[in-house]
Amino acid sequence: MTLHDRFVRLIAATGPISVAQFMAESNARYYDSRDPLGSGGDFITAPEVSQMFGELIGLWLTDVWDRAGRPGPVHYVELGPGRGTLARDALAAAQRFGFAPTVHLVEASRTLSTAQRGLIADATWHNDLSTVPDDAPLLIVANEFLDALPVRQLVRTDAGWRERMVGLESGRLVPVAGSQPMDAAIPANMVQAGEGAIIETCPAAAAVVGEIGRRLCTQGGAALIIDYGRTEPATGSTLQALRAHAMVDPFAHPGEADLTAHVDFSGLPALVQAAGARWTGTTTQGSFLNALGLAARAAALCRAAPDRTDAIVAMAHRLAAPEAMGNLFKVMGLAAPDWPDGAGFAP
Repeated sequence: MTLHDRFVRLIAATGPISVAQFMAESNARYYDSRDPLGSGGDFITAPEVSQMFGELIGLWLTDVWDRAGRPGPVHYVELGPGRGTLARDALAAAQRFGFAPTVHLVEASRTLSTAQRGLIADATWHNDLSTVPDDAPLLIVANEFLDALPVRQLVRTDAGWRERMVGLESGRLVPVAGSQPMDAAIPANMVQAGEGAIIETCPAAAAVVGEIGRRLCTQGGAALIIDYGRTEPATGSTLQALRAHAMVDPFAHPGEADLTAHVDFSGLPALVQAAGARWTGTTTQGSFLNALGLAARAAALCRAAPDRTDAIVAMAHRLAAPEAMGNLFKVMGLAAPDWPDGAGFAP
């Protein structure tokens, strides 16, 4: 039975389900049943665009480790490592400068963990952060991880605020307003928003970021969180679905399309600070990569392979240009109280 058919039966029998439940179950089925990356999949992430992305991340990690006094041992931890491409490129770059951490990959997908094992031989795999060792500093990378976590949506109706649910209409899965009043959960400045306004939150992302902050506070280290999203609060649904590199109805193909939502970076620093760690800045991916030397690395690759100059220039453009990934994607830096600020974040 397809997940679509299972949802139809469930909703017909018991009523609408929350958008959060729909997204969580859809992505669990999706990621565990396929490799979604690359030209033959549904989307491409920055590490798959070019080795330059992973190499610069590796150099960022090496630099912050070096300025922290080169402690050892140190754990490299990546959340949602995809095929393992970012870890491979980052660790190879780091090793050239004497940084060789133990490697821990947090991955729930059996399909993707199999792919990762083909690239990263000496790693330990985890289903979540709870089993990552607590005996040494952590250098954590989460690239396009938070955007796939389930969001909760609240919608303003003519009767007040309700949770946005997924119901049935002529056999189709469609968004509907729930029946329970939710006005008490709405921030005071949003209670009187116009009919149709949607507030989106991600409790799962808040929990992960809070846990990262707590672990950094108690163990030491630093972290990078990279994802597409916004740095100011906003209303409206950002839930979207990608299938075969095209946008599709997010409710039409549960378990067969990649469901994501924009990360609200505006609320994350407070969670980190409440856990005892430091927020060292949030910037655009383009600004971050350019500050780390993307142009210089691209030029070096062009000199080494002049026949690939056009392709290398195009890759760098895709990673950092404002109209490509440069502005939509954001980078947030975190650090333990006694660790240095990482490079790339303007004061």
